[in-house]
Amino acid sequence: MKSSTKYKTKGKFHQVKGKLKESAGRLSDNPELEAEGTGEKMAGNVQKKFGQFKKVMGK
Repeated sequence: MKSSTKYKTKGKFHQVKGKLKESAGRLSDNPELEAEGTGEKMAGNVQKKFGQFKKVMGK
């Protein structure tokens, strides 16, 4: 698997995982879990964008 594809796949995984944590935090009224989910979702966005950048650069 190409490096760019790995980054995009892992980024998408973290986005979904973060969204689930965020929702679970809201439902359970746990602001710490919600914040952790938001952070993980944002990190997933960055990782996915980095994979897209690597694809454009041809690496």
